[in-house]
Amino acid sequence: EKRTIWLHGVLLLVLMQSGALCARRFRGGRNPQPRRSPPPPTYRADRGDTTESFPLDFTAVEENMDNFMTQVKNLAQSLYPCSAQKLDYDMRLNFLENTSVTCNDGSPAGYYLKESRGSRRWLIFLEGGWYCFNKENCDSRYETMRRLMSSSKWPQTKTGTGILSPLPEENPHWWNANMVFVPYCSSDVWSGATAKTDQSGYAFMGSLIIQEVVKDLLKKGLENAKVLLLAGSSAGGTGVLLNVDRVAEMLEGLGHTAIQVRGLSDSGWFLDNKQYHCTDCVDTASCAPTETIKRGIKYWGGMVPERCKQAHEGEEWNCFFGYRVFPSIKSPVFVVQWLFDEAQLTVDNIQLTGQPVQEGQWRYIQNLGTELRNTLKDVPAMFAPACLSHEVITRNYWIDVQVKGTSLPRALHCWDRSLHDNRNNKAPPKGCPVHLIDSCPWPHCNPTCPTIRDQFTGQEMNVIQFLMHMGFDVQKMAQQQGMDPSKLLGMLSSGS
Repeated sequence: EKRTIWLHGVLLLVLMQSGALCARRFRGGRNPQPRRSPPPPTYRADRGDTTESFPLDFTAVEENMDNFMTQVKNLAQSLYPCSAQKLDYDMRLNFLENTSVTCNDGSPAGYYLKESRGSRRWLIFLEGGWYCFNKENCDSRYETMRRLMSSSKWPQTKTGTGILSPLPEENPHWWNANMVFVPYCSSDVWSGATAKTDQSGYAFMGSLIIQEVVKDLLKKGLENAKVLLLAGSSAGGTGVLLNVDRVAEMLEGLGHTAIQVRGLSDSGWFLDNKQYHCTDCVDTASCAPTETIKRGIKYWGGMVPERCKQAHEGEEWNCFFGYRVFPSIKSPVFVVQWLFDEAQLTVDNIQLTGQPVQEGQWRYIQNLGTELRNTLKDVPAMFAPACLSHEVITRNYWIDVQVKGTSLPRALHCWDRSLHDNRNNKAPPKGCPVHLIDSCPWPHCNPTCPTIRDQFTGQEMNVIQFLMHMGFDVQKMAQQQGMDPSKLLGMLSSGS
């Protein structure tokens, strides 16, 4: 009897040690290294789950204590729930069952999946990466950025970061969801539905890829989902605005009415504004936003949401711009947008490298922030910091940026709660904001903005160095604000 109590004590102690070790390993650091995948577990034919066998041999415990302890440790590790997940962080590549839906070059399209069987929340993320809009610049893109047009060299696994991370300290509210990363290989802002032809030489099937991914996932547990969050960054963020209602309607049509479909659009809310310098439409970086889309939509056979199409008959290109398509979207959508988006500035021909910015450019940049703020004022759920940057939700620093004291993960959590409470006719929770926009007027006036680097030297810059580089005139600005220049400098350096 004493031996049994002692064995129980040893077992409990080892389990606690194993749990602490596992928890430490799970918490990890802010930037975990990509983990090596373990050898595949053995599957039992009669069940869908994995089983590992650790038979305990109680004979001759006294004679071979080391061997016994090894067996106990093995048992403890197999029992502790975290150990089953501890190495399997990565999302794995799956190609679409429907092989007629392809990347630009005709290679099979696909997605990366990390299942979380205890969760009924699914996050499908659409990758960004610009686009091409004619034979010449698509050929050039194929030579220089082939992974964005072909699946031929995609790796077998992918490690999720930011909102796709399985680590609670990097992703406090979504870490346990089923994670899906859909690589962008259609170059059409996720809008095309055109097979490869001899004339174009390329397929543009972005919209169809999304639909086929969702159909494939229904067989892998999505049919039991409560929430499906369609997220994306940059071209993927615009892709969310173009496709979220279509996904909701498709699931409804297939009888899955219980799945709540929502959108999260990051850095995809572009303006069809006038460029700082008008240039000929040669490539995606120099071409005015409207001109690019007008040409692209024809070349891709691009599809836009039906209600937006009816509102802009004959000028469907309007639907690629957030503030024009948003009023026609039925699904709840959360918009994340830097007020000074680097991709927007690029297409507007504002170059932020080399020489300090001229006064006219500085005015243009400030005006861009004002214009963007105006287009967002009627968006009920959004997060818009006054930073010069591009993309955020898959960055590991996404939890550090705040607007009015609220972080982005917190705002998304509040949004989740407000949608849940709305369904149950409850008042939304107090002190849980979902409409967050900076009111300060220049880039990086928010002290939590991501670090700025000089694009030539790679050196980090503080806010004052950055503003000087941007041609910011402290004397003049202080005069306009009616304050002492040294006081203004102090406010800038403290981020006030």
